[in-house]
Amino acid sequence: MSTAAASRSRHVVAVPYPGRGHINPMLVVCRQIAAADADLAVTVVVTEEWHALLAAAGVPATLPGRVRLATIPNVIPSERGRGADSVGFIEAVTTKMGEPVERLLDRLALERRPDAVVVDTYLTWGVAAGAARGIPVCSLWTMPATFFLALYHMDQWPPVDGPEGEEGQSCKSLDQYLSFPTLSSVKCSDIKVFRSWELPMKRAAQVFSNVRKAQCVLFTSFYELEAGSIDGISQVLPCPIYTLGPSIPHMPPEGESDKILREKYSDWLDAQPKNSVLYISFGSHVSMPSSQLEEAAMGLQDSAVRFFWVARDKATTTTLQQIAGDKGLVVPWCDQLKVLSHPSVGGFLSHCGWNSTLEALFAGVPVLAFPVAWDQLVNARLLADEWKVGINLREQRREDGIVSRATISSAVTKLMDFGDDGRQEMRRRAAELRDASHRAIQEGGSSSRSSNSLVRDLIEGRLNVAEISQ
Repeated sequence: MSTAAASRSRHVVAVPYPGRGHINPMLVVCRQIAAADADLAVTVVVTEEWHALLAAAGVPATLPGRVRLATIPNVIPSERGRGADSVGFIEAVTTKMGEPVERLLDRLALERRPDAVVVDTYLTWGVAAGAARGIPVCSLWTMPATFFLALYHMDQWPPVDGPEGEEGQSCKSLDQYLSFPTLSSVKCSDIKVFRSWELPMKRAAQVFSNVRKAQCVLFTSFYELEAGSIDGISQVLPCPIYTLGPSIPHMPPEGESDKILREKYSDWLDAQPKNSVLYISFGSHVSMPSSQLEEAAMGLQDSAVRFFWVARDKATTTTLQQIAGDKGLVVPWCDQLKVLSHPSVGGFLSHCGWNSTLEALFAGVPVLAFPVAWDQLVNARLLADEWKVGINLREQRREDGIVSRATISSAVTKLMDFGDDGRQEMRRRAAELRDASHRAIQEGGSSSRSSNSLVRDLIEGRLNVAEISQ
């Protein structure tokens, strides 16, 4: 390769799935890619609405100079009403978003042809858009590698509708049917639940048909966390894989009012004893019945444990604060990683979205897992069963699906009890994984090396469409 070709500036276009849990890690990955080579520029494609949300949060100002945002029209439902019609939102992303992204790709090519497209794995049209233009596609998976491995083999999942039912199947796991020991964290009872969600499963089938045609797959996990699953994926995928995580998102506070709020909650946290506070957040879009929220709030009150709860609904915030009294603080927003890293925080009650899971691991905080949907079920089992840094509340639901206040109170007390030998071991494991996650992204760490390899392979043409066997 000539010196001129080697020194030519490179251009990567990144297309995240339009949701906070996907955009945040994509931005982290884009920063990594740009940092790995001074001649590489990145264009991140978002809707006009998401551009406004990111601008209001001050995100463009935090991006490196070689990472810029570009927009497509708002062809999908608003982010604000997304939770009210998740089916409609998914369908719109699948059927309406691809065309304007392709038009933008063609416009960007007029000024600088993209050398690669990093596209969220869940954008089912992404691989075809790159292939039609001869552009290498890097598929970004923003969930655990273990869940990827399980879904990749969904056509080999065993039947789980036999006479034993869900309870009988709960002791059996996917590793009994597939030759990957790491799949012990995917239970047959989970598979039964997954199969009942028709639209996500239909979409997953499309996703994993397309991902086999990508030039590489990127993971927001890190090797030391999921070595068995990552090795298993390397065996079955026909393309290279790169682990870049933990892809921890850093979202700045949204303006002056949030600065004031941050000062308020920082003062409150500073006044609490070390490891005494349970941090609570159920994510951006998790919908939980009011009856379950009430049980959780009353259970926390019964436990007498201090807590810090992020509740985005104003009415819910007011009600929870009344219940909390002087034992807790309820806020509509916070810098989650900063709160988890505060010395007063000793536990995390979470829905177990993957970003929240990675942040808990990065901060070294044990988790009280309250999974609701999709990969959260597997994340919770990984935390509790595989990594031994959590307690899974899903296993303790009543017949009506609700976890009672008594169960929550008992679990909270157990998680926050520093005198218990089992909890001490859990905290030792959390500290080990915290240190491992920090080492992975430091210079010379597994994810740092993987990121450098990705950029080097891109620059040297190893990921060109013709170079990868389909």
